[in-house]
Amino acid sequence: MTNQELLRIAMWQSAIDANCCTEDFCQNENRIVLSTSNPDARKYLTLPFYCNLISYGNNIVASVNEEIADVVKEYINKYPVEHCFETPNIHMLNNELQKKDMLICFMAEYFLPDMNVLIAKSCDYETRVLFPEDFANLYTTEWANALCQKRKHLDVLAVAAYDKDRLIGLAGCSADCKVMWQIGVDVLPEYRRKGIASALTSRLAIEAIHYDKIPFYCAAWSNIRSVRNAIKSGFRPAWIEMTSESIDFVSEINR
Repeated sequence: MTNQELLRIAMWQSAIDANCCTEDFCQNENRIVLSTSNPDARKYLTLPFYCNLISYGNNIVASVNEEIADVVKEYINKYPVEHCFETPNIHMLNNELQKKDMLICFMAEYFLPDMNVLIAKSCDYETRVLFPEDFANLYTTEWANALCQKRKHLDVLAVAAYDKDRLIGLAGCSADCKVMWQIGVDVLPEYRRKGIASALTSRLAIEAIHYDKIPFYCAAWSNIRSVRNAIKSGFRPAWIEMTSESIDFVSEINR
């Protein structure tokens, strides 16, 4: 697969998630669409969205509830694309969402592999490919980024690093939709900065591609360590999203 093909498929999946057309992400004008449920959407999404903004860099596609559509349209057309995803501008949108008992909740950057640079990197420790029966007992706090306790059935593949018989790092793939698998990775604190995370992430990405799946990686913008790992592993920024949730939902997370 080429980088262009990977990007096109990612946009196709985003279109399913947002209830729009793939071509909408390539336009110069912003788009407002009404959100709806779709069984082919990424499994961790809560649909329909109340307000979800997606950008692949050209414009913003806003997938929204009808009652907030006019407000969001005014907002995304008032500021440059990049400013709509950062302060101080997002306070303007958040103030309007709060009137509807909603708040901006999730803000993330998504990465796709660069097929021109992606290789299986090495580290100084043994690595092994694991399957669900191999990591069934690894749903603990140490590996909470690599494996998802709430959606165990979606965890399909992993690559682990060992210091002798001790598990020291784990990258896992979640089959979040039919064509794309999300990678998460954890390394024990005392083993960080040794190239383990990038070795696991890059090898798992290649393993996923061997299964004809597109690996993707998600990181909060403020998580410098995670973003550095994405870049070192051969991934590059592809799109960004910002999602609202109910005030109660946000309050529960903040407890």
